Amino acid sequence: MKKSTLLFTWMIVTVSFLSCKTESEKKYDQIREYSPVDKNLFNEIVAMDKEFFDAYNNCDLKKQADIYSDEIEFFHDKGGLMTSKQDIIDGTERNICGKVTRTLIKESVEVYPINNYGAVQIGFHKYYNNQEPDAESIPVKFILIWHNQNGKWKIKKVVSLH
Repeated sequence: MKKSTLLFTWMIVTVSFLSCKTESEKKYDQIREYSPVDKNLFNEIVAMDKEFFDAYNNCDLKKQADIYSDEIEFFHDKGGLMTSKQDIIDGTERNICGKVTRTLIKESVEVYPINNYGAVQIGFHKYYNNQEPDAESIPVKFILIWHNQNGKWKIKKVVSLH
């Protein structure tokens, strides 16, 4: 095979490979892009997230109980399903208060409206063990289903993944 033909073939294969990779990267970027459908709803849910987790971080169990729905479903990948609001609050008091702090990774938050119901919030957050201040915290995914009951937001479902 001539040297020029070999070089031409190599260039075509290389350009084809690079263009496929570029297309693939573009598709991935499109999947990752997020823009709120409803900016007001987004801001409202992020404000509710802050209200709830300020109460969580400061052991305000009454405030947490007020924001949780009476029909809460709390799915934890390691702990399983809990459906008792009181059991969730008791577990928080026993295992979290004074021991764990949660921080939201703000740029990861996505909020989608659920017509005639409320919203779903998806994002990443970190938990810090206050007993081990040097321990590294890795981002973990969460999903919250918020129900708007007569203008008042309640957490109806939690999916906590670690």
